[in-house]
Amino acid sequence: MRDEKNEALRAEIEKQNVPLAALSGDLLRWYDRHARILPWREQPDPYRVWVSEIMLQQTRVEAVRPYFERFMEALPTVEALADAPEETLMKLWEGLGYYNRARNLQRTARMVVEQYGGVLPNSYEQLLSLPGIGEYTAGAVASIAYGIAVPAVDGNVLRVLSRLLASEADIAQPKVKAVFRGIAADMQPSERPGDYNQAMMELGATVCVPASPRCAACPVAHGCMARQLDCAAALPIKSPKRERRREDRTVFLILCDGKALIRKRAESGLLSGMWELPNVQGHLSEEQATRQMEEWGIQTAAPREAGEAKHVFTHVEWRMQGYISMALHTRCTVSGEWVWASWEQLQQSHAMPSAFRYYREVLQALLAGE
Repeated sequence: MRDEKNEALRAEIEKQNVPLAALSGDLLRWYDRHARILPWREQPDPYRVWVSEIMLQQTRVEAVRPYFERFMEALPTVEALADAPEETLMKLWEGLGYYNRARNLQRTARMVVEQYGGVLPNSYEQLLSLPGIGEYTAGAVASIAYGIAVPAVDGNVLRVLSRLLASEADIAQPKVKAVFRGIAADMQPSERPGDYNQAMMELGATVCVPASPRCAACPVAHGCMARQLDCAAALPIKSPKRERRREDRTVFLILCDGKALIRKRAESGLLSGMWELPNVQGHLSEEQATRQMEEWGIQTAAPREAGEAKHVFTHVEWRMQGYISMALHTRCTVSGEWVWASWEQLQQSHAMPSAFRYYREVLQALLAGE
């Protein structure tokens, strides 16, 4: 798995000559005693491992747990996922964010049904060829579900390795990640590779944490160069992400006869294909908000403020203000898919991204009488 052009960088990272492979036994013994009980670990079949790993991308374990259990209850097999209506899938994913993950899950499920008889392939290379499965996910599924000795290197593992080696290489750089994957492969024992990968991730998630590493509780602290040099908290080195741009938006909570007006977003771009509350760029005054609704063909009583909210995406931050308005009729003359939805429909069938969570709560109070 080594890239020859990265050998010089690898040599620089390994200059401390830390015997990393010798630490695997200590790490596995620690994992056997301290591993968190998680639903996907209790039954690590390929489908469950795959779904859990996709859900866990950029999402905390405790946040994922209820989503995973609900998802498995509704769609317990690859075939069930492949056949699920998109609205059902999006509703199950509602609130997890990064909705293309769910769409890629279904695309892959359909390919697995058509090409592999409904069973995820037991080959790292074949897993890597499927939509939405990168090197980390392929390594996780291959090692945990099939016992194949390949590394699974996520942000937690990069942090652990950086500290073990006291490396100042920038882990945001692809060439550095490639080198660390090679180092992780060399460390990996031939037995229990899935448990070893999970142990590395668990160590990073619970002990070798970003800001205040718990070095006294670490099972491999005796082999950690960063601890010996007293620099663990300063590592890893990671170049800053691109600064997010700010976008002001005005959100409309338009009500009539116990229902709220919602619309479907375009099939491409941010939050593609999701249901949303009508919104426009900019912070509008009450007079401007009234004119905007008139442009949509909606006559309303005077709007009143619905509060402010913020939502952070990867590259953009929405700063939102909202208006509540009672429509005098249910006509709407704009093009696109707009519907009047009851609170029950919003709960059961119309998936709305977490960007609108605050305004959904306002709607709940208005429509459900809470």
